Amino acid sequence: MTGTWRLDGARQTLVLASVDGRLPQVVYWGAPLPRDEDLATVAAMQGIDVTGGMLDRTPDLSICPEASASFPGQPGLVVQSQDGTPILPRFALTDAAEGQNSLSLTCRDVDNGLTYRAEFALDPDTGVLTAWAEVASDAPVRLHWLAAPVLPAPQRADELLDFSGRWCGEFQVNRVPWTPGIRTRESRTGRSGHEHFPGLIVPARGATNTAGEAWGFHYGWSGGHRMVAEELPDGRRQVQFGHATGTEKDADTVFRTAPLFCTYSAAGLNGLAIAFQRHLRDRVVTWPQPDRPRPVHYNCWEAVYFDHRLEVLLDNATRAAALGAERFVLDDGWFGRRDDDTTSLGDWVIDARKYPEGLDPLIDHVHGLGMTFGIWFEPEMVNPDSDVYRAHPDWALGPADQVLGRQQMVLDMANTEVRDYLHDRIAAVLSAYAIDYIKWDHNRLLPSPDAAQTRGAYALLDRLRAGFPQVEIESCASGGGRIDTGILQRTQRVWLSDSNDALERLRIQHDAALFLPAAITGSHVGPRTCHTSGRVFDIRFRAWVAAQRHMGFEMDPRELTEDEARVLTEVTTWWKRNRDWMMDADILRLDSADPAVIAEQQLARDGGRFVVFAGKAASSAQIAPRPLCLTRLDPDARYRVELVNRADGPRLSRGAPALKDGPQTVSGRYLMQAGLTLPWSFPDTMWVVEGTRL
Repeated sequence: MTGTWRLDGARQTLVLASVDGRLPQVVYWGAPLPRDEDLATVAAMQGIDVTGGMLDRTPDLSICPEASASFPGQPGLVVQSQDGTPILPRFALTDAAEGQNSLSLTCRDVDNGLTYRAEFALDPDTGVLTAWAEVASDAPVRLHWLAAPVLPAPQRADELLDFSGRWCGEFQVNRVPWTPGIRTRESRTGRSGHEHFPGLIVPARGATNTAGEAWGFHYGWSGGHRMVAEELPDGRRQVQFGHATGTEKDADTVFRTAPLFCTYSAAGLNGLAIAFQRHLRDRVVTWPQPDRPRPVHYNCWEAVYFDHRLEVLLDNATRAAALGAERFVLDDGWFGRRDDDTTSLGDWVIDARKYPEGLDPLIDHVHGLGMTFGIWFEPEMVNPDSDVYRAHPDWALGPADQVLGRQQMVLDMANTEVRDYLHDRIAAVLSAYAIDYIKWDHNRLLPSPDAAQTRGAYALLDRLRAGFPQVEIESCASGGGRIDTGILQRTQRVWLSDSNDALERLRIQHDAALFLPAAITGSHVGPRTCHTSGRVFDIRFRAWVAAQRHMGFEMDPRELTEDEARVLTEVTTWWKRNRDWMMDADILRLDSADPAVIAEQQLARDGGRFVVFAGKAASSAQIAPRPLCLTRLDPDARYRVELVNRADGPRLSRGAPALKDGPQTVSGRYLMQAGLTLPWSFPDTMWVVEGTRL
């Protein structure tokens, strides 16, 4: 006897089946199936043969593979009794509840007193499938591993794409071939991490950014996580995501995974990107002021660091406003006796030496310039040299003689006293001053991973959001060390990287766009000489790279020449003129024929306009630029295309490509098949092309 269920969207179908009451398994996930498809036949058709060296019945690759069923790979649940005795569950389906675009499955292991529940929901608009699992026990047990509902990976894929990185080098794509056995990625730093972004893409053979099939996964958890991509001896493949192993430190009766966000695309990696970008922006993030345009950001960190002198900050604010900034953010150094990173974290009291009249003179000046005001906190951290640590050394995680990170330790966020203290200190600052933005940093790794720490951080954020609903929060963890849907349920912006190096940013932003929309991705124009790489870039390149996302500045504006100030003001004005549609646009990565060019096309939701950013990251092998083919346009429509910054062409660009003369009108089919022929340019430059459907 076979029970079957299906979830359908415009771009995909998911089919699950349970045979003889066993744990259900996913028997189909891909392009939409006909509504009258016989699902029992689908379930039967995916069954594999049995031959020598195999069991007489192939163990199910279920949504929670069971070791008790002789499953030859990673089980979906590893659990022990309180005394350490392994428990090998054997679940039977007890209930299946179907809702509109949702499915709830409940299974029971009577002998071991365990209940397993899996929830699925398919968003018909964004095309993202959300799934999570829960296990409940009649008596407390110790959990080692619980996977979110397990999904199969296609066997027509040759590789998988996962993501590594480092400080100032986030979102590095790893192309790893499928081979028999396990590919495991595990973040044990206590945050989602630069090193292990919790995402995975499985492209079918031949898939590109713009064409072919692909499957995408993202685990929405801000603490340590684990990914398993496994090819079984029989050839089947599975993908598992869950909290990092062993991070549930205490025995309990209920354990639950974070949501796993998944989607299928028949239109290349861009199909995945569109689904993830829209779902994150439109379903996950809650905006304090949804109708407010995204403000141009000015952060003072790389201008003054810890040297807070009011007259300098007032001058910088005035100059930033003249350049087009609409928000001023006061970064680290305003509290305690914070003259460097060795002291005062946790003492969230304004430094009277630097601000004898409090923050009012600075905030009043900022507001007088028409800007709003934001401020930096790092609530989860503490310096040993701080009043709070001297009073409560027991509030810090780990031993007193631990190796410090950036001269700091981590506060125990599972402790309600700690959270109450932090809430009261932060709330006092937010109540005393007109602040509409927090940059929330997280610079030290945990001494050991602990899921309770993440839940505590969520609780503090949730409480502050409830008390100050109009305050926007940015997630910053040494730059991009904590970016995931878990933190973005509570924040509205991410600081993608501490690198303001425009060349590094060009690549980081390009790869992060597989998951992140422009509206939440902060990107700043840094100093002429980059503080993290030492490289020097022209203001035009720096400005246009920042204009690809939520634009801001982070430099001392006093260093700008008259020409640099003019260019930056012009690009900022262009960004403001286009931000309303760009912040709601789909970011499409283009398949550039020239590997030296990193290019993307931001396409309005209604398809009526687009902008192409073509960044030249290196010298090309050939002399002339290769044509750049666009994507997802109406082939029969006519488009007016214009090179926005054609005046930036170098003297060595001596020819007469049509775009250098002015706007041109061509069909969408031409732009997708033949492409844009751009002028010659130096490395470390950007061409920007606007398109409008006529």
